[in-house]
Amino acid sequence: MKKVNRRSFLATTATGAAALSIPARSWSQVLGSADDVRVAVVGFGGRGQSHISGMSKQKGVRLTGLCDVDTTILGKEQQKWKDKGVEVEAHTDMRKLLESKNVDVICIATPNHWHALASIWAVQAGKDVYVEKPVSHNVWEGRKIVEAARKYKKIVQTGTQSRTSLGIAECFAWLKEGNLGKMTLARGLCYKPRPSIGKVEGPQPVPPGVDYDLWCGPAPVKPIMRKQFHYDWHWIWDTGNGDLGNQGIHQMDIARWALGVNELSPRVFSVGGRLGYVDDGQTPNTQIVLHDYSPAPLIFEVRGLPANPGERKMDNIYGASVGVILYYEGGYVVVPNYNSATAFDKDGQEVKKWRNDKDADGNDHFENFSKAVRSRKHTDLNADILEGHLSSALCHTGNISYLLGRAAGPDEIKDTIKSDKNLTEAYGRMEEHLGRNNVDLTATKATLGVFLKMDRKTERFIGNDKANQLLARDYRRPYVVPEKV
Repeated sequence: MKKVNRRSFLATTATGAAALSIPARSWSQVLGSADDVRVAVVGFGGRGQSHISGMSKQKGVRLTGLCDVDTTILGKEQQKWKDKGVEVEAHTDMRKLLESKNVDVICIATPNHWHALASIWAVQAGKDVYVEKPVSHNVWEGRKIVEAARKYKKIVQTGTQSRTSLGIAECFAWLKEGNLGKMTLARGLCYKPRPSIGKVEGPQPVPPGVDYDLWCGPAPVKPIMRKQFHYDWHWIWDTGNGDLGNQGIHQMDIARWALGVNELSPRVFSVGGRLGYVDDGQTPNTQIVLHDYSPAPLIFEVRGLPANPGERKMDNIYGASVGVILYYEGGYVVVPNYNSATAFDKDGQEVKKWRNDKDADGNDHFENFSKAVRSRKHTDLNADILEGHLSSALCHTGNISYLLGRAAGPDEIKDTIKSDKNLTEAYGRMEEHLGRNNVDLTATKATLGVFLKMDRKTERFIGNDKANQLLARDYRRPYVVPEKV
């Protein structure tokens, strides 16, 4: 892992030095109720469009900058705003954007491998940050964002918009009062259709208008081995974190919120594989992760194959395909989306229901962020960067267990996990699900991950050097996350 301190980093690039040495507007002294919050969005070929829309809807918030390494996407968006009579800065290199004195806030919706470095650069340049989930590509750099946010006293929000759901918050407060007794298990579900991304015969060309060196940033520059350049980076380890870190991070965060834990799990384990087809994707489309919290563990399940071959319909538990199921002594709670929850007794009879009656697309999350930017209190955030780091890290540690695993047949897997009834039950359902999709695990073996113990204070694994090496990455200069922020 290549790490540099801030001084050595500044020496690597004059542009970076300029970005990090800009005097920032002192919000606590200058910003008044009549001042606009000036926002720039970095990366908007997908989720970034929601940032542009969501932030623009906020009173006293103004879009002043755009940044994307794809000039086609960049030019189209800039022209759209020009047609509205609004002039915005447009850059392909975010370091140029960070030099701007016309930007106070950076919204980051780039591919995952850029999230941490972009956030830290922005904070060092005096900007507040809204960064999409997962906030990091690995555990170590996520903690570095937290350190930077605190050191520079910046407002850094995480894109887990469920944290702004009044309905879910009210439900969890009700549960905390003991209305269903003690929690026995938290289960996260990411049963989302993920068909094959296909298989190419050789390296693919860089799409026209894309600065590939900038796109790769902290990641190594390698030949493009996938048909779809945009989006399918999610399923490549150098740039993505699989569906666990893509969609599943939302449900992982809700489950951890319900558990009320603010540290990484003391023990983690994963089993799964990329099963049902052979393509250029690397990350698992079928996966179980155990976070062995006490007294209630967290089991997370990823499924990309349908309920039955040829269908769009996915498996579900209590009607939820992408959601969270919380089990208690006196019943259970289903959180089937980003904004509602329903409690049931042991007999499955509905006890109470909650729903957020505001915008389910997360616009309230943007509002919460803009208000915290004005108050200058990170405690006003519903999803402060620390929350984002911890939930993202749970996805990363689950993937580390998987990456250190080996191919194993179903009998060996069952024997390995037989002492854990929750794991055994989840694996049995996974095996049955794969069988319905014509996947024979005796012929096409799954990956049996390793059980890893975590020192939750240092956020390092105990007695496993190989696992600790995967907590970070080798960064490509000058795109280096600094050890000292």
